[in-house]
Amino acid sequence: MTAKRPAGPRRRSRRGKGGGAYAPAPKVTLTSVPTGRAAYTDTRVWLLEQHGPVCAYCESAIPLRSVTLDHVTPRRGQTAYDRRDNLVLCCKACNAAKKDQAILAFLLGNKKRVVALYKYGQHLSHQLVEMVKDLLPEHERPVLPTVPHAKRVRRKTSAEIFGHHGAGASPYLDEPAVAPPRHVPQAVHVAHAARVARAAPVAPAPAAAAPKKKRSRRGGRGRTKKPQA
Repeated sequence: MTAKRPAGPRRRSRRGKGGGAYAPAPKVTLTSVPTGRAAYTDTRVWLLEQHGPVCAYCESAIPLRSVTLDHVTPRRGQTAYDRRDNLVLCCKACNAAKKDQAILAFLLGNKKRVVALYKYGQHLSHQLVEMVKDLLPEHERPVLPTVPHAKRVRRKTSAEIFGHHGAGASPYLDEPAVAPPRHVPQAVHVAHAARVARAAPVAPAPAAAAPKKKRSRRGGRGRTKKPQA
């Protein structure tokens, strides 16, 4: 027979109730702003509505399929920097050039980046916005647009308003206007004038008018001079 264990307080197991050593680690939240894949998508859509597909470092237009998001303050594995106030639209060239470089060193490499980030980075954190302002004198700061890119009304062209009337035509006339003359070299004008002169018929010279008889002052008015015998 086996000896019975003496009665006493039971020892607690070191394994937790959630599956022991194989239980998933608790999720650590380092910021109150939502992060993750869905937040990235929402931030990308929001930035496109605010600024359009433009790089925040070089101001170049980007095709929608090539738009990337860049962490202004390098992420370096910390999810706390996946916030909207630390992300900007960026082209692939600038994203590859910046890498994990500090934003101050990256901006000092080219002054155009400071101007671009001032225009397209007003949504960033207060520290980043103030840093960009300090790098850019007040008289060099561009005017910021007051209307988001998605709500800006594109002005129609004259062709869209009046229709296509052809080159050099006026939409206010019933008949199309005469096209402006093209530039012709002076030698062509001289040769054309010579051809016209040769082809034109030569008009006969006008006959000489007969000389008028002079009235003699002798013998009074209206009397002619008598011939001598």
